[in-house]
Amino acid sequence: MVFRKLPGVSASGMGLRLSQKFVFLLFLSGLVTLCFGALFFLPDSVRLKRIFLSKTETQPVTVGSGSENDVREHLKRPREPEQHPRGFTSAKGASSSSSSSSSGGGGGGGSSSSKLKGSNRKPPPPASREAAPPAAAAEEERLSGGKAQEDLTLSRSRTDTVSQRATASDQGSHSDTFSYSGFTACLLKAPLGRDYGKPGDQNTEQRREKVKEMMKFAWDNYKRFAWGKNELRPLTRNGHIGNMFGGLRGASIIDSLDTLYIMGLMDEYNDAKEWVKTSLDLNSNGEASLFEVNIRYVGGLLSAYYLTGEQVFKDKVLELGEKLLPAFNTPTGIPRGVINLGSGTSWSWGWASAGSSILAEFGTLHLEFMHLTELSRSPIYKEKVMNIRKLLNKIEKPHGLYPNFLSPVSGNWVQHHVSIGGLGDSFYEYLIKSFLMSDKTDDDAKRMYYDAMEAIETNLVQKSPGGLTYLAEWRGGILDHKMGHLACFSGGMIGIGADDGAPEKRQHYLDLAAEITHTCHESYSRSETKLGPEAFRFDSGGEATATRLSDRYYILRPEVIESYMYMWRLTHDPKYREWGWEAVEALEQHCRVESGFSGIRDVYTTAVSHDNMQQSFFLSETLKYLYLLFSDDDLLPLEDWVFNTEAHPLPVIRRNCQQGGATQEQTLPE
Repeated sequence: MVFRKLPGVSASGMGLRLSQKFVFLLFLSGLVTLCFGALFFLPDSVRLKRIFLSKTETQPVTVGSGSENDVREHLKRPREPEQHPRGFTSAKGASSSSSSSSSGGGGGGGSSSSKLKGSNRKPPPPASREAAPPAAAAEEERLSGGKAQEDLTLSRSRTDTVSQRATASDQGSHSDTFSYSGFTACLLKAPLGRDYGKPGDQNTEQRREKVKEMMKFAWDNYKRFAWGKNELRPLTRNGHIGNMFGGLRGASIIDSLDTLYIMGLMDEYNDAKEWVKTSLDLNSNGEASLFEVNIRYVGGLLSAYYLTGEQVFKDKVLELGEKLLPAFNTPTGIPRGVINLGSGTSWSWGWASAGSSILAEFGTLHLEFMHLTELSRSPIYKEKVMNIRKLLNKIEKPHGLYPNFLSPVSGNWVQHHVSIGGLGDSFYEYLIKSFLMSDKTDDDAKRMYYDAMEAIETNLVQKSPGGLTYLAEWRGGILDHKMGHLACFSGGMIGIGADDGAPEKRQHYLDLAAEITHTCHESYSRSETKLGPEAFRFDSGGEATATRLSDRYYILRPEVIESYMYMWRLTHDPKYREWGWEAVEALEQHCRVESGFSGIRDVYTTAVSHDNMQQSFFLSETLKYLYLLFSDDDLLPLEDWVFNTEAHPLPVIRRNCQQGGATQEQTLPE
């Protein structure tokens, strides 16, 4: 064939002839084939393979447990099916005999408004696979629009979970899989009691049944109008998603699992379980509050698994726990407050001072992460939270107090603002509960808690002219005589910690707990609706009342009722049950609407204006604590269970437990 020359182009500019081009292309294709073969078959090609693999294939993930370049290597481990007694797993028709006997060492002791115990309740806002390459992720800090953004280079597995792996080193004779039957045998008492916590007197039983009816009413309306959404808007009869959970759905479902179960609402529980099994999609790609996802989703799934033994809850919680690990990839190991669950990118809240992390956020991970290590047999979760504690022990505390803002980059306090309410609260709660959950073996948590209590009493505990004890806030040495509704959890916290401090201070702590709980009850009784405001003050001649319009609302919060429940269990003083019933009557009168329960905008007027939001924590906390208040103490006994800050019960971890005449060691290497 003859090729026509192009006008103005010489023969030499025509390039290669057809035969030459064919030979050249043949050579080039062979070279490409050889290179690709090398990428996929040479032994050290893992990092190169990762470039070409699809996102649905298993890929290595780089995580840090303290510093940016700290990477753990984990091995794949196949799951073993869990065996659990059916008698243990059925709430209403369950026989608890399998768990009622035990042998073991001593007794242990957003939405429209974020639950964030780290702001104003709260505000409104992994582990690597086979031979993970060291330092596979580099971080670049930048400030943009008030956010300290951290971009991570991650490859995230969509199919593998932490439950399939554990570290290869130092396992020794330790059990490498979690035994559900072993766990139930180590409980001192049956979780649901002798008769599901049914109280002995008829009046209390009627009150308990009323709380159960409230839960069913709230649940039925959520299911009818907002199923699969995060929360119910009862006035407009639709669902609310919000941007607090990073694209996750069904917050009210996850938060309600254990409440439905312990109340014996088994049809409703089974509907919730089926939704988790078929519709809970954890492969979201949104911006989530690390704190909120941990206390609601991780806590709720952990609790549901421990109460029922259903494998689906364990699988889901380990998959989700893995997605939270990149938040810890900071220079100090202090996690940032916001994480994209899809990419692993994390940053601090835009409103947080100088890109800070919040004390009540990074300090409210310990209970859940210790149990993630228990279930997965991977120490990575424990390492993350122990690293936080190590840093807090190292840095100086002004007057022994823990300020609310800490830089995840420098590890220094950013502001000297101290609060037992929003921004700080659940950090202190988790110190004493970490000690109790460890079967009273975590001496470090015990020391930190009682040292903090001494500083709180010295600097924050105040007495009003009218004789009310309250916890003020501390701003660089200046007291703000305000107490938030969120701080009212502290009555219960101080109460459950009374037994394990200095013996001569036991009664003192019980008295202090009772005084604070009384003050919080006064904030309720002094309002027209008999519900408490968001915050109340002790200045300008007023006591236990809100003086600002912005503090007069009530959003179905649980903290006051939480303290009633603990104080009832500790003292059996009947006034706590009476105060709880007052709250039930107020909720029914002012917050119950045709299609659910709603918060109100002003507790000081009976012409209420509703906020059109049934918070998920109302189902998880408020109604659960009321139900427990009117139940016998053997329903979720405190010897065996510790409640996370969303009221999800987590079991005491008993390291040495006699089972079948042999000691089953459940520890992991430090």
